[in-house]
Amino acid sequence: MRKKIQRSTLFSKKKSKSPNLVAYLLGLAAFFVLIYGAIFFLPVVPAQSNVADLTVYKVKINPQSSLASIAGQLKEQGIALPSYTFQVSARALFVGSKLKPGTYLFSTNASLGKILLQIARGDRIKESVAIIPGMTIWQVRGLVNSHPALIHQTKSMDSKELLQALNLNYPGDEGIFLPDTYIFDPDDLDITIYRRASQAMQKQLSQSWSKKEPNSPLKSSYQLLILASIVEKETGRSSDRGLVAAVFINRLNKGMPLQTDPTVIYGIGPKFDGNIRKADLRKDSPYNTYMRKGLPPTPISMPSLASIEAVITPASSNALYFVAKGDGSSHFSQSLDEHEAAVDRYQRKMNSKASSN
Repeated sequence: MRKKIQRSTLFSKKKSKSPNLVAYLLGLAAFFVLIYGAIFFLPVVPAQSNVADLTVYKVKINPQSSLASIAGQLKEQGIALPSYTFQVSARALFVGSKLKPGTYLFSTNASLGKILLQIARGDRIKESVAIIPGMTIWQVRGLVNSHPALIHQTKSMDSKELLQALNLNYPGDEGIFLPDTYIFDPDDLDITIYRRASQAMQKQLSQSWSKKEPNSPLKSSYQLLILASIVEKETGRSSDRGLVAAVFINRLNKGMPLQTDPTVIYGIGPKFDGNIRKADLRKDSPYNTYMRKGLPPTPISMPSLASIEAVITPASSNALYFVAKGDGSSHFSQSLDEHEAAVDRYQRKMNSKASSN
């Protein structure tokens, strides 16, 4: 009799616990549905845009920001959200340590969950500045100064002040920025572009200079930069780059003047009208390589890595002259007589044909 009562008691106890467990699990599930539903369905981004595109809302998150700091920045920019809610939601979505700085365009009326996932993906807007090989410093400065997405800290700086701001010790700021496309966040300082481009150039110069041949006439990496800038301006076809470099290296080794028009043009400056005259070639200046032997005092453009490499490892050639053939390539000559014949063939006859037309 007792055994039956005990069995009945045990069975009834197990049966009474089951509804409690189910209710607990259902309550827990309802709680998570409520939390995640609130995170993903309740809008936190204002319905009214703060930019020209009425469908998006623009915010910026600073680098190295904590969760609390990001919440504060969003609040300052119009997304009213308690810091605690933001932090708990980020951790609930397992993105607390994955949020990336930058400028974001959120959809108006977007939920907290949507913007958290967007920040975690780094789905932000980017801007860019492209420094093209052969650009001069005044072209680069004009490009950076006119970019609407940059904060212009250096616009009023002269060459010396810019170099000081970059902690660089060069005679000038020409040639020291490596041509490339530099991606940046909107509202970045313009000096960050100059800093990245100058550091990239210094790195490339250092790597190339380590491969210099012992018999090279170049005495420093800065001279490498100067000659590379001349090669950049003199090369019409990339396949000729090594031969153009070889001509100038051969001339330096023989103590011959470089006799290159681009240096004279650079000496004239931005006022150059596109037509180089005999008077320009006869006017003495530090950049007139017809009248002065050796390299000019500074680079004359922003050389590409290809031009730097061409100077440090020029083609094997005894050529001392070259002349443009009119198709982008050049004819290379070892003697003055051969060069004069090439000039007659490719330049003088072409000029007389053009004038007759």
